Amino acid sequence: MLPEPDEAGVRKLCEAITVPGAWLKVLAAPEDVAGWITPGWTVPDDPGFMMFTELRATAAPVLPEGYALETGTRDGVFRVRVLAAGGTPAARGQIAPTGRTAVVDQVETYPGHQRRGLGRIVMRTLQTAGAEAGATTGVLGATVQGRALYRSLGWRQQGPLTGIVRSQDLRRSSGRRHRS
Repeated sequence: MLPEPDEAGVRKLCEAITVPGAWLKVLAAPEDVAGWITPGWTVPDDPGFMMFTELRATAAPVLPEGYALETGTRDGVFRVRVLAAGGTPAARGQIAPTGRTAVVDQVETYPGHQRRGLGRIVMRTLQTAGAEAGATTGVLGATVQGRALYRSLGWRQQGPLTGIVRSQDLRRSSGRRHRS
């Protein structure tokens, strides 16, 4: 993650990192980042947004009928899953406290379970877990689709967030790819 990127810094990292499939997240617009990357790197994903909020513990959310909440911690990462009848996954997410900050990741509501408040339940559960672990600020990289949910929960946008990835096969890499 590069919170204050510039062309020289991004190029230096791109040249130093040679592991196929490696990702960098850059707090800059895709059109800027596309001009900074070196051959072997691409800008493959949709626009992203760096967001943050103050973390506070809240009351346990009420699940819609027919759903169950499953939580657990592994390797310092708190995970939450909402399960539908029969134990099929309906929504999920995770948060990793890193001191005063906690990083939210992999928040998803599965098709067929959307528009039932499950994403909100996952986020409230994660925010409470982060606060209870001692973190005061939550951060996440939002997609276009997820940004509306996070805004409705009081998260604020810091700026654009662009992912770049090292080619899996460096022999076939076409170098830069500009996304419009």
